[in-house]
Amino acid sequence: MSGDAAGPSGTVSTKRKRQENADDGKKRRKSGGADADADADADADDYKAQIQTLEAEILESKKHYNNIAALLELAQKHDEDRKPALAATKALCRIFIRLLASGSLVRRKDVSDKDATVTSWLRDRLADYRAVLLSMFRSTKLALNALVLAMALLKAEAQHLSDREDAVFPRHFFSDIVAAILESPIDQLRQEFAEKFVNEYEDIRFYTFEAIKNYLAEREHSVDDAIRDIVFETLLGMEDVPESSEALENFWIEPPQKKKHPLRSLSQHKKQAQEAWLALMHLGLSREQRKKVLEVMATSIAPWFTKPELLMDFLTDCYNSGGSISLLALSGVFYLMQERNLDYPEFFTKLYSLLDADMLHSKHRSRFLRLLDTFLGSSHLPAVMVASFIKRLARLALNAPPSAIVAIVPWFYNLFKKHPLTTFMMHRVPRTKEEKELMESDGVDDPFLPGEKDPMETCAIDSCLWEIVQLQSHYHPNVATIAKIISEQFTKQAYSVEDFLDHSYGSLFEAEMSKEVKKPPVVEFMIPKRIFTKAGAADEEKDSLLVSLWDFGSS
Repeated sequence: MSGDAAGPSGTVSTKRKRQENADDGKKRRKSGGADADADADADADDYKAQIQTLEAEILESKKHYNNIAALLELAQKHDEDRKPALAATKALCRIFIRLLASGSLVRRKDVSDKDATVTSWLRDRLADYRAVLLSMFRSTKLALNALVLAMALLKAEAQHLSDREDAVFPRHFFSDIVAAILESPIDQLRQEFAEKFVNEYEDIRFYTFEAIKNYLAEREHSVDDAIRDIVFETLLGMEDVPESSEALENFWIEPPQKKKHPLRSLSQHKKQAQEAWLALMHLGLSREQRKKVLEVMATSIAPWFTKPELLMDFLTDCYNSGGSISLLALSGVFYLMQERNLDYPEFFTKLYSLLDADMLHSKHRSRFLRLLDTFLGSSHLPAVMVASFIKRLARLALNAPPSAIVAIVPWFYNLFKKHPLTTFMMHRVPRTKEEKELMESDGVDDPFLPGEKDPMETCAIDSCLWEIVQLQSHYHPNVATIAKIISEQFTKQAYSVEDFLDHSYGSLFEAEMSKEVKKPPVVEFMIPKRIFTKAGAADEEKDSLLVSLWDFGSS
């Protein structure tokens, strides 16, 4: 009875309160919103006070552990109400770090069933909290905060979640962090992770390599192009290879005391990097990715490999594919030949085949000529082969842009100094009277075989560089001037090829326009008295050039 009586009266009271609240709301809106802002601040203070109360009760007594579930419920609603969720997430991080430090989450055998049940429940809530943090990695406004909290929790778990004396790296949780970062749509999150953690701490970089390798292996048939690009950029960003094991000093988590632990071994770090790169290459790379890899192969990728020879198949495929890919693969192949003594019998034959008209017009021309200077720099190479490269480039120079020619000719000069036997190509004259008469009557056939693929069989050493003589009459004055150095005495020890490699049409034009003109060019032999009219019969001067051109055009 009393309950029935209380029900209606309670309902009326509730309706009256709702109506009063609605009226108050209308009054606040009419007053211009000042009261609404005050109420918003009051609401913010309310949820902060509520979260602080829940946190304080948890740390005060075990009987309030259910508050953890209430905070988790708040945190899980981060898509609906961001600020309370973030505050709850931060509070949970502090709570779990304290619980971990106190040993409340460590499973022990010498405890009662009741305490074991509490520990198991807390560990389940910790797993829920991890899931909340990882789900925040997809939120633009929460991702960076979630990353900091996740890494702080990772450190606490490593130090306190096990009863061992040494810290045990939580690989499973960290693998989930890396996977969530790779799958996140937020580029800034990956950048923050790389700058503040991967590039700063040796152990984070070590286990990131491992996590990426496992991620690709587990999802081999389901990794889409977007994830593949993200993994590629992530690995490409880890380019600072430590010099020695002693250089491994900075760790996010206290490293084990054992000196033989993998974290203290440079070879183990390299092994993880090598396996991560091989896992990505096994999935296949796009043409643009191959170009990026080849550009930094010798400087940033091969040094990470304990067995760089494993890259040989990849580099050989790129080298044999032709075009710009072959040009970019050169440095990687040569690195393996030089540093690892790998044999590539057809290296110079393939290199010779890359010398085509497109190469001198390519944007990679300067890079190729630098490498070519390195490859042919050894004085132990056969003069016959070096002569083939000189002759082939001289022939291509006839149709090359001026910016390419001004780089090629000084390089010829240096090769002639390094390989004196090739200097016979510069000035080959008939030795007998019969040869001279035959040359004057029938001319001379160039013995060079441009279609021969083997640089040892082109007969270039028996030819001469008539192409350079042709270039001495080039329309561009800079080209004509520099081509004449081959016909002069070789008094200079060597030219710095770097001074000529980066020229372009623009730089050559600018250099020509900025020259100081000592004597202005003469347009007319005689300065005419009349410019637009014809000279009279009694005048000694001739018609001006302009009038002559006009008459010529009219006739």
